[in-house]
Amino acid sequence: MEHVSLDESDEVEVLDGVHLAQLAAGEHTSVQHFRIEPGATVPMHSHHHEQSGFVSGGEATFILEDGSELVVTPGESYVLAGDEPHSVENRGDQPLEGVDIFSPPRTDPDWAE
Repeated sequence: MEHVSLDESDEVEVLDGVHLAQLAAGEHTSVQHFRIEPGATVPMHSHHHEQSGFVSGGEATFILEDGSELVVTPGESYVLAGDEPHSVENRGDQPLEGVDIFSPPRTDPDWAE
């Protein structure tokens, strides 16, 4: 069993106001914590991993390739298919926080370099 504490994980500011921390990873999934400051944006991107997530604080506005938007609030979850282009913005006045789960595991993301 792998056990990883957020307090002991290295948080990386991958973009202005976007903080990520790699947490536990297994054979089929990996967990990542995110904290996105008010006004910060993760630009449109995609990855081959399916991405499931849960928002614990703040409000996430996802923008999809077709321009549609989906707002995810605390206590809500979401799933993005692998290779589905998306971006996320924190348009609120509180930090956006939560966890993402990737399958297959995303143990060596570009931002970790």
